[in-house]
Amino acid sequence: MDDVRLAPTVGIVASIAFISVLVLPYFLINARSVGAYYGAGPLNPLLGGLFTLVCIIIFAAGRQDRSDPALVAGVALVFGIFIFGFTAIWAATVPASLVLSFPTVAVFEYHRFVLVLNSFIIPLSAAWYAYVLGVL
Repeated sequence: MDDVRLAPTVGIVASIAFISVLVLPYFLINARSVGAYYGAGPLNPLLGGLFTLVCIIIFAAGRQDRSDPALVAGVALVFGIFIFGFTAIWAATVPASLVLSFPTVAVFEYHRFVLVLNSFIIPLSAAWYAYVLGVL
C-alpha cells in the first residue's frame, strides 16, 4: 500500500480509536459521573469527539479521491490540531481528586493521558498525509 492511501487510513484508525477511548468511561461508570469527569475542565473533550467524527469523513474522502487530497490533508490537520488542543487542555485541568474518586481508579488514573496521546496521532497522520502529497 502506498503512503498516499496509508496516511489517511492511519488517520481513520486513529480517529476511531480516539472515539473508542472517549466512550470507554460510559461503559465503566454511570453517566452522571462521566458528565462530571468530562465537564471538569474549561473545554470538554466531547467537542474533540465531534471533530473526530468529521475527521473520519474527511480522511475517507481523501483516501477515496472524492475530494481534493491537498485540501483534505489541510482540513484534517487543522481539525486534528484542535482535537489535540481541546483534549490536552482538558487533561491538564481535570483535578486529580476527581479522577481518583471513581470506583475503577485503575482504569481512570491514566485515561486522560491515553486520550491525549491518541488525539496527537490524528494531526500527526494528517501532517504525514500532507507531506506525502507534497503540500508540506
